[in-house]
Amino acid sequence: MAEEKKSLNFIEQIIEEDLKLGLNLDKLRFRFPPEPNGYLHIGHAASICLNFGLGIKYNAPVNLRFDDTNPTKEEQEYVDAIKNDIKWLGFEWTNELYSSDYFQQLYDWAILLIKKDKAYVDNQTSAQIAEQKGTPTKVGTDSPNRNRSIDDNLELFEKMKNGDLKEGSHVLRAKISMTANNMLMRDPIIYRILYEKHHRTGNDWNIYPMYDWTHGESDYIEQVSHSLCTLEFNPHRELYNWFLKQVYSGEDLKPKQREFARRNLSYTVMSKRKLLQLVEEGFVKGWDDPRMPTISGLRRRGYTAKSIRDFSNTAGIAKRDNVTDIALLEFHIKNELNKTAPRVMAVLYPVKLVITNYPENKEEILIAENNPEDENSGTREIPFSRVLYIEKEDFRGQANKKFFRLKLDKEVRLKNAYIIKANAVVKDENGEITEIHCTYDEESKSGSGSEASKRKVKGTIHWVSVKHAVKAEVRLYDRLFTEEAPDAHKEKDFKEFINSESLKVIDNAFIEPSLKTAQIRDQFQFQRLGYFNVDDDSKKDKMVFNRTVPLRDSWAKQNK
Repeated sequence: MAEEKKSLNFIEQIIEEDLKLGLNLDKLRFRFPPEPNGYLHIGHAASICLNFGLGIKYNAPVNLRFDDTNPTKEEQEYVDAIKNDIKWLGFEWTNELYSSDYFQQLYDWAILLIKKDKAYVDNQTSAQIAEQKGTPTKVGTDSPNRNRSIDDNLELFEKMKNGDLKEGSHVLRAKISMTANNMLMRDPIIYRILYEKHHRTGNDWNIYPMYDWTHGESDYIEQVSHSLCTLEFNPHRELYNWFLKQVYSGEDLKPKQREFARRNLSYTVMSKRKLLQLVEEGFVKGWDDPRMPTISGLRRRGYTAKSIRDFSNTAGIAKRDNVTDIALLEFHIKNELNKTAPRVMAVLYPVKLVITNYPENKEEILIAENNPEDENSGTREIPFSRVLYIEKEDFRGQANKKFFRLKLDKEVRLKNAYIIKANAVVKDENGEITEIHCTYDEESKSGSGSEASKRKVKGTIHWVSVKHAVKAEVRLYDRLFTEEAPDAHKEKDFKEFINSESLKVIDNAFIEPSLKTAQIRDQFQFQRLGYFNVDDDSKKDKMVFNRTVPLRDSWAKQNK
């Protein structure tokens, strides 16, 4: 049977049609153009995978271009973080470029617009300019400065550039039409005065170009064939094309802007402005907090580059905005870690289990598979002794028939070890159980081949030998918001929906000794508990683990 051909997304269909209409394959060029005013998030990953994926598919160059035209919000820290995230995702850019590389060319083109009577300097207040723009149902009115002479505009623009005018007092506007149906075409601002130090050009410039002016012209300079933007830029396409028309030579390739739906993820927010609020107001512990939807936060939580790429490819490229269920992202990391993560044992809420008929000074080494899904993963040694830790919730003095873990006078199997039977408990003065006493069947050792080892019991529980246990801190991360779309409620602040249980810190957990040598970012399945990785805060004398995702989706159960 012939291999089924993968269907093209609508962006690929556009490119294929352009190639059929005569666009040379060697003219294809793409770009990923982040503004360095924050860290990248899972929504940006969709754009990264799209643009760099197209580059791989068509063997075409892909530029990384930083749209750095607003020095009040942009920092080198964000530039470095963005580059690190893209590399970590597995992509390489052809050229590292900056819109600030083109400041002189953009300025020269602005002069050209003035000379063609296509731009003018306006010294009205921002409120006056906004009022004159009208509304979608009411045409705008001309600025009283719209008909300044070309010479006056050139002189004023030169003063703006030289720093001779007060910040915010003058702007350069394109002269298009104050009656256009598209309000973005109503004489948009091209330049404003900003006395701010730029992270690359320092204090060389006192004026900075607006995004709409910079974006298309930068694409043109770089000869980008397809400028792919999210849907909110659809109304900007007309302006994009108008600006290109003013500088187009008639010979070079003219970039084509096309839009796709941004990636929205349930139980989080995707606005960098709102994510910055979470950081600055202390709701999270930085951009790389494992509860954040940032790529750095997901990486620290234990998500892999492959799982994010797979998620982006599965979610696909859409024409309409929608919300993707976070369960799809969780599915991809579970699917990967199930195949790759070693199985280990950890007890988060410990209670002592004493095997009363096991010799007091006896210790033995048990052998366990690292990962039954990977035949090449090998085995590891686990020490076993008379006194163990088990999970508190794995024991009940009395329980119904549906409880298949340990209860008085009933049997369970200790994972990779023996069948035990609970006989008695020891309680403190508050009635809390401090020890569970049990007996074991010496002939029931897992893998021994004896008849007793083949005996079936309904429950299996995990454990850690008290004598050999390593104390660890475990951070149980959950969804940051309780609401599926926390920023969809216009009458409420999105922060009202922050999940107060999004982080639980357990500082008295115990892990098996094989984890002593685990390195930062190493990933494991804590058997029966979930997938965990070693956090950046971890040290030799204090191991710290993050829960990436539980084995089961507890939210699905809550929301039924």
